[in-house]
Amino acid sequence: MSAPQQPTDTAPSDTADDAAPGTVLTPAASGVGDPDLATDDALSADAVLDEAGGADEADEDDDEDGEDLLVREGDVAGDYLERLLDILDKDGDIDLDVEGDRASVAIVGGKLTDLIGPDGATLEALQELTRLAVAQSTGVRSRLMLDIGEFRARRRADLTALAGDTARRVATSGQPERLSPMNPFERKVVHDVIASVSGVHSESEGEEPNRRVVVLPDK
Repeated sequence: MSAPQQPTDTAPSDTADDAAPGTVLTPAASGVGDPDLATDDALSADAVLDEAGGADEADEDDDEDGEDLLVREGDVAGDYLERLLDILDKDGDIDLDVEGDRASVAIVGGKLTDLIGPDGATLEALQELTRLAVAQSTGVRSRLMLDIGEFRARRRADLTALAGDTARRVATSGQPERLSPMNPFERKVVHDVIASVSGVHSESEGEEPNRRVVVLPDK
């Protein structure tokens, strides 16, 4: 662990999105991603729904539409990965799920080590290819998560323990600590753990592929 020093990047961007940037095939809706963009048009639309007694119904419809889209993403990803396994002559089952606000797809069983690659590099590439396939089918950017052979599940458990231990050390010593470079998924796991510990917070610094998490004491 290197000597503590002031972090160079104070924007914990990984907490917003653990996915590597993908191709947006359709324009985002106005104001999406910017909570400060509260327009008069949006307020007017809400007023119309309230007068019609349909605000709650509209929210429920939006939730159902969002879940339907995630289910569709999973189905498209499953079909894509099944064809890929056939081409590669690999055995494996496809598990589909929805976790929070994203579709989750896992390939389990069989000999899948070469689909994971060193430190999950091949898995990351396959995830991006799968996201692109889904986006091409649905017309919207996908944040789907892919796991193979429970690699991410095991990595999440290891990172959760690492982040917890680091947070406790920093809270006690009052000195920041820098962790090893991680990919967006790994940094997101660490940020989430640190956010649940009082007396410390986390930030990211550096550029890919050497971007890392810094754990700092609260002032």
